Amino acid sequence: MAEQKQPHLLVAPGDVADIALVPGDPDRVDRIAGHCENVETVAQNREYAVVNAEYEGRELTICSTGIGGPSTAIAVEELAAVGVETFIRVGTTGALQSDIEIGDMIVATGAAKDEGTTKRYESETIPAVADFDVLSSLVEAAETAPHVGPIATDDAFYAETDEYINSWEDAGLLSVEMEAAVLFSLTRRKGLRAGAICTVDGNLVLGTQKGETDADELPEKAKNNVDRAIEIALSATTAL
Repeated sequence: MAEQKQPHLLVAPGDVADIALVPGDPDRVDRIAGHCENVETVAQNREYAVVNAEYEGRELTICSTGIGGPSTAIAVEELAAVGVETFIRVGTTGALQSDIEIGDMIVATGAAKDEGTTKRYESETIPAVADFDVLSSLVEAAETAPHVGPIATDDAFYAETDEYINSWEDAGLLSVEMEAAVLFSLTRRKGLRAGAICTVDGNLVLGTQKGETDADELPEKAKNNVDRAIEIALSATTAL
């Protein structure tokens, strides 16, 4: 009898690899797959696109999570249920420190839980932290030193007021995005591993919002920055 498929990702045990790259955007699944070989589409449903591929001989799965904590939690729960043991988020993020520039890379050591999903799993006082081996592999795979430190995960993209931004900046948080805290918390609870590398696409402290900078005005290091983050994440998989 065939194993029952997960209800949202439409995958069953044996359909995926033991390591998964998990971008938010379904279109980024294809972009990551473009760096790989032996690409095979496994499933597509709602915000979830699931692809298997190989990178330098390492079998891996690429699965989009959609935007925010609730859809990320579904992806983590269902991928974990069918055999994924290591997760790497590849995303974009808004900087919270004035010296972090568009195009910089941030490897998160942990994430402030300014979202609602993890509160259904555990107390707010329990930290959301990256796995050390995944974190180390991402830092070692980067050709130039990334920013390494804590970030914030937030639910409300359009409610990131000056008060929130200032409090995150004062706390020394490097950037804000919408998925990492959920990824870190759920994998820790399940005894699994997770890390995150994000490329900076705006700086909230300086008032540069996502999408406001003309591509021609971007610093050289910001061009093809998403592809550089993808390459770093893929290189990290070969050590994990």
